[in-house]
Amino acid sequence: MEQNFEELKRIVEINSWTGNKQGVDENGEIFTQWMQDLGYEVTVHQRETIGNHLHFTSPKKEGKKLLLLGHLDTVFPSGTFETFSQDDAWIYGAGVCDMKGGNYVALQALRTVKEKGLALHNIDFLLVSDEETGSDDSKHLSMALSKAYNYCMVFEAAGKNNEVVVGRKGVGTFFIDIEGKAAHAGNSYAQGADANLEAAHKLLALVALTDLEKQTTVNVGKLHGGIGANTISPKAQLTFELRYTSTQERDRVLQAIDDIVAHCYVEGCSAVLSGGIQRDVMQPSKEQEDFVKNIKTLCNVSLLTEKRGGVSDANIIASQGVATLDGWGPFGDGDHTIDERASKESFVERIALVSEIFEHFLAGKFN
Repeated sequence: MEQNFEELKRIVEINSWTGNKQGVDENGEIFTQWMQDLGYEVTVHQRETIGNHLHFTSPKKEGKKLLLLGHLDTVFPSGTFETFSQDDAWIYGAGVCDMKGGNYVALQALRTVKEKGLALHNIDFLLVSDEETGSDDSKHLSMALSKAYNYCMVFEAAGKNNEVVVGRKGVGTFFIDIEGKAAHAGNSYAQGADANLEAAHKLLALVALTDLEKQTTVNVGKLHGGIGANTISPKAQLTFELRYTSTQERDRVLQAIDDIVAHCYVEGCSAVLSGGIQRDVMQPSKEQEDFVKNIKTLCNVSLLTEKRGGVSDANIIASQGVATLDGWGPFGDGDHTIDERASKESFVERIALVSEIFEHFLAGKFN
């Protein structure tokens, strides 16, 4: 099936950087019109400083409920990457694979089943506006809404061989602020409490929590402290990230972090922890496995799966116990760079498969 990318071009050329509320909302308003044309109702979750979150709902009947999930924002500030181009095999532009292109796959699949005369029901669509900055606002909405659904399909980019994603690491960002005591390094060395030295001890203890066999990593990405060479450092700060593949590892490391913060190696120093888990781990589950098996059987496809170290809003929905599969967008690469592109062939394949899944879902075959 040939795809005309003029509609996608229209939204790609709108700057939708997370910090550009006007652009994100313009993208959302266009999508709202398209969804309303399909008979969807929209609930707009107004926000003052970021784009509005949009929840599109269809009529409800007895049976399972499916949530489609995407995000409206991209990573490029105004004036940095706002063009759209194409050749025989690829389209290029901000969001063509991450994830305006994925949202477009979902839209086109809904249109396809609607054009076949099927009444859309029990399939809703949530578009959030702050995924690229960690979903700090929208994750609360996503968690609350997820309780109404049995399944979730997330439209981030597909894998190279059109894999869907069954697992993603959890991620947390933390800060340790250390208070020491300033003193002259020459005249009063012993009267000082070196916050930098305390930070060094804590850094080594944090990194030691890494377990590569279990794919758990703790990375201290930034260390800041001190005044100058002749002064015992009165303050220091560590900024670090935790990534993990299981709730057991999450709990192990969180407890260890608390212990590291509570214990000071340098007399006279104290420390305070802030930050926390941004998105919890997306772990494979029995319900997710059944979801994959049903798709393979009903659609007669060999659906490949993969796990990724990066996070998405799939983590949020999966952590609430919803059978979640990610990677339903087109295959692309160069995301988060000015070389971002998406495969035209992958658009065609994805739209066809997602349309077929929707048909079976509407027929009640996932009950």
